[in-house]
Amino acid sequence: MLFPTTLVGSYCQPDWLIDREKLKGQFPPRTRAKELWRIPEPFLSEAQDDATRVAIREQEEAGLDILTDGEIRRESYSNRFATALDGLDLDNYGTVMTRSGAPVPVPRITGPIRRARAVEVEDLKFLRAHTDRKVKITLPGPFTMSLQAQNDHYASTADAAMDYAQAVKEEMAELFAAGADIVQLDEPWLQGKPDIAMDYGIEALNKALEGAAGTTAVHICFGYAALTKERPEGYSFLPQMKDCTCDQISIETAQANLDTSVLEELRGKTIMVGVLDLSDMTIETGEVVAQRIRRALPHVDADKVVIAPDCGLKYLPRDVAFGKMRAMAEGAKILRAEHG
Repeated sequence: MLFPTTLVGSYCQPDWLIDREKLKGQFPPRTRAKELWRIPEPFLSEAQDDATRVAIREQEEAGLDILTDGEIRRESYSNRFATALDGLDLDNYGTVMTRSGAPVPVPRITGPIRRARAVEVEDLKFLRAHTDRKVKITLPGPFTMSLQAQNDHYASTADAAMDYAQAVKEEMAELFAAGADIVQLDEPWLQGKPDIAMDYGIEALNKALEGAAGTTAVHICFGYAALTKERPEGYSFLPQMKDCTCDQISIETAQANLDTSVLEELRGKTIMVGVLDLSDMTIETGEVVAQRIRRALPHVDADKVVIAPDCGLKYLPRDVAFGKMRAMAEGAKILRAEHG
């Protein structure tokens, strides 16, 4: 299929499940944030299952081709997996500065990072059981996790990243074995900390991706539009991704009005082109989506394009999120007609 459509990862969680106002009032949590859930613990898992079913159905109704679980069970894109690993003190938090320069609490690394159990495999199985379309699941990337923790154990952050990479590699293997079509690693801090990324970002990613049994993707963004308003003129860390062994690279182009000529550097990779401006609650038309894809086509072969939002839909109102998904499907139809 030409121009398949998908989410980056997250879909908006319903207000009855999570306190969305409190969620918007803070940076994505790096530690656990159980206080965000509205449902008491004995019933929370069942409620998350129900909300995930809704997210799957709404993606299908909107006409998306590759579905995610909407990350409905997560307080943030990263903390569900990152806080499930051994080697962390989750009770006595450390602190790091966000990409926006604000201090946030984070786990402290006090021993070797190890994956003791599967974390998202049951989430993937639930998704696989509730749709017959292709499915994708996301994990936080090793580079980003290494910078979202306070290192009180390793000689260097790079050393921590390599153990995070091993944990991600092990989780990916089980996710593919359980039926994932695509596993995506979210690495926003490659863009946020490009100088550090130059040192070990690709090495950590490639270690995590080594031997992957299915299609792999990496998402790089400028941050959630609801929390990070300003966009630079271009990526600080993108051409370097030509050396990453992933199959797909997810970028945002809509809000930043990205100069897509940078994609020439990534010929051969499949590009998930972000076409939804998540800072604007206006729902795009199919033609707007198609035009944003056309801007990329001189630099990416049509059969190497996936249509996606700029970033996750987690912070959007539900009606806006659904309308924007439908616009992607309509834009894909326009482009398929043009390209046969």
